[in-house]
Amino acid sequence: MHAKQCTRELPLADAAATERLGGLLAGCIRPGLVIYLEGDLGAGKTTLVRALLRALGHQGPVKSPTYALVEVYVISSLYLYHFDFYRFGSPEEFVDAGLGEYFREDSVCLVEWPEKAAGYVPPADLRLAIRHRADARDLVPVACSEEGQQCLTRLYAAWGAADSCTSPAQP
Repeated sequence: MHAKQCTRELPLADAAATERLGGLLAGCIRPGLVIYLEGDLGAGKTTLVRALLRALGHQGPVKSPTYALVEVYVISSLYLYHFDFYRFGSPEEFVDAGLGEYFREDSVCLVEWPEKAAGYVPPADLRLAIRHRADARDLVPVACSEEGQQCLTRLYAAWGAADSCTSPAQP
């Protein structure tokens, strides 16, 4: 079954809007999801993750995993892994670092710079691209699986936007 591909952009006027979106995303995620976070350096990917974790009840620090490759968060019985592959010199570093073991049915994996591990990192259920525009940003979400579509539909409802995902995604 192919998921629907979304073409709706969600406006992020400022950091507070990005934080609101992260909080709403927290109510949409389920174990087993792989979410790619795409965007330039400084786009707000870690801000989004921080807000998601805070909404789930995490009270400790939330830092970018740029140097550690992965930051681990356990909230209740949910395992969240925040990856950043920006510093990879080759996709094979994913395998060399043993990161495949984190992608399980009982975890949520949030992946920054997934293209740096192309061919090794599991496919996304949901892609969240943060794009710059003149004085703000937009989130461009794309569902890549049925689970991703369910998450995106819940996110749209919480954001107050109609679900405008209409065309099938390419495998």
